[in-house]
Amino acid sequence: MATCCSAYTCKVADDTKSKLNTFKVVLISVALVFICVIFTVAPASDVHLSQFAVSADYGVSINLTSESLTPVLQVTVRGPFLNTDAAESPSWQNCTFYVRRLHANGSMQTVSDKWALAMRDEADIAGMITDELSLSHNFDIALDQSDSATYQLVVESSASYLASMLMSYANVMKPESVQVVYAAIILVGVYVLIIFELVHRTLAAMVGALASIAVLAYMRQRPTLATVMLWLDFETLGLLFGMMLIVAIFMETGFFDFVAVEAFKRAKGQVWPLITTLCIFAAVFSAFLDNVTTILLLVPVTIRLCEALNLDPKHVLIAEVIFSNIGGTATAIGDPPNVIIVSNAELTKKGVNFITFTMHMFIGSVIACVVAYGHLRLMYRRRRYLQFKDPPEIVEIEHEINIWRRTRESLVYGTRDAERIRLILKTKAAELEQLKVEKLAEMQKSIVVEEDFQTKLANLQEEYHIQNKSLLIKSCAVLGTVILLFFLEPLEALHLSLGWIAIMGSIVLLVLADKEEIESVIHKVEWTTLIFFAALFVLMKGMEKLGLLNFIGQQTADIITGVEGESRRLLVAIVLILWVSALASSFIDNIPFTTAMVSIIVQLADDPKVGVPIAPMVWALAFGACFGGNGTLIGASCNVVCAGLSEQRGYRLSFGEYFKVGFPMMIVSVTVAMVYLLVCHLVIGWNGPYL
Repeated sequence: MATCCSAYTCKVADDTKSKLNTFKVVLISVALVFICVIFTVAPASDVHLSQFAVSADYGVSINLTSESLTPVLQVTVRGPFLNTDAAESPSWQNCTFYVRRLHANGSMQTVSDKWALAMRDEADIAGMITDELSLSHNFDIALDQSDSATYQLVVESSASYLASMLMSYANVMKPESVQVVYAAIILVGVYVLIIFELVHRTLAAMVGALASIAVLAYMRQRPTLATVMLWLDFETLGLLFGMMLIVAIFMETGFFDFVAVEAFKRAKGQVWPLITTLCIFAAVFSAFLDNVTTILLLVPVTIRLCEALNLDPKHVLIAEVIFSNIGGTATAIGDPPNVIIVSNAELTKKGVNFITFTMHMFIGSVIACVVAYGHLRLMYRRRRYLQFKDPPEIVEIEHEINIWRRTRESLVYGTRDAERIRLILKTKAAELEQLKVEKLAEMQKSIVVEEDFQTKLANLQEEYHIQNKSLLIKSCAVLGTVILLFFLEPLEALHLSLGWIAIMGSIVLLVLADKEEIESVIHKVEWTTLIFFAALFVLMKGMEKLGLLNFIGQQTADIITGVEGESRRLLVAIVLILWVSALASSFIDNIPFTTAMVSIIVQLADDPKVGVPIAPMVWALAFGACFGGNGTLIGASCNVVCAGLSEQRGYRLSFGEYFKVGFPMMIVSVTVAMVYLLVCHLVIGWNGPYL
């Protein structure tokens, strides 16, 4: 009777799960169809370009097409401007933009706000091209549909010289505040899909990217396919693709298995010496090498080590990712936000360069590493939390079943050979399922005796060894050269980026490996991760176009400006920029966010009414953007890469599993950075870029 009840309960549970899954698919499909309809029927963007020159004696008036004019006009202008509000600095020469209405009787009326930009002195713009500033503004226009008046975009200047500029303007359906709301809804929707695992994170990012483009199209800012392609960060994609190919070939040598066995031998099978070594390696190498490459090299070794120790690799991989992000914060080349900061021309003029950046960030990063390690030991204080719940034999069988299933699903449909192989793999998976049941029944009747260290080491040495010494030598030579070039990449004499170095290295290794079937190597590339990154770049660019990133930065700046007293304002600036950057970088890509915040920080530093030195705000932004990446699974590039490689090897890392460890560690490390910055800049007064 009990067996019948249990079977009935399982059947009801399966039926409920099936119905919920059907409802999920229908709901997401309806939403996706709605997005596609909006994208399809929305008109093309009516962006207009205009190049002209203005001075105090010569202004420009551009007639706007009244039939397609909307209440919001978006203007983007590039020219010899200063990153400072002209209203706050009346001593500078300025350029003013506004919209006016011309009535039939000849009278004129201003129907928008006036946008004033401070301009550079004539002596400062000789031969200037790269230092030209591009700025955007949305004009809210008071339209009168009953009047057949003419509307003009007016550009006036008080400059004594003729200043050349390039301007684009387009009609927008909704004001910027509404666009920000739409962007926030899309971002929340994407995270709901990822957090509750309603769909794979790659599909969630693709849906979010399409939704952001559809909203832009609805706002009459529809980008072309060529424009969307330009939104992709091909440097990151090239780096990932090249290093994935190199690692895929390197794995065939058995080197990672050999290193794992040697590490197991030297640590004498102890868990924490191994975890500590891996975390230190991740932090140190990420400080001088990009953290994505570090994780690509560490993941295979870590998984082998964990399998030897009967540890769940996901927990150790999370620890490595966290320390990789913290270690990458220490130098100007360790993390992409740091590169953005030190390469900014305005910040360089104010003394923020490679040396000063590393000098300030290194100390705080080391302290954060020490505290984070203590917190990690506290979270992982019980070994059973790190271990698999099932015995090693059962874990190995489940892992094999997962591999067989993934291999079966990856086969091409439609060919007779593929169908035959698919049937064989299905049979093999079924046999392993039966073996698992038999093993569990056998273990319940017998006492499991755990292998001692020497026995386990002997078994590992017999199973894992170097398989192809010739390929190992070639792979080591290529990988060593690639890593050396990574270190030398900042040199001006070397005209290569990280992406090009990785791609060229992978091509050279493919030639040296002399593979007859290159498909076997290409198949090992984590294409799901690459597509996720591509979709994420489009999604984040859409958030930027809809004004979400600028909104967050501007709200932060407004709060800082509203605080009275320079010391209190400095305190608020450090704490607010640090935590806003950390929380924002946990949920959105820190690269576009850092770019937007750098511009706002420069404006705050140049405003004499604010009176906050720029160095503390820059360090707060860097700490927040880098440490914040530890908050969620998609907060930083190496998090996503680690999750993709782990899933490829049969260990799927969910959003929730990462969040339970990563978010508390992010809170701890950001708190340490906050204390460090407050002591340095409020207690010691280390407010300049130099000692």
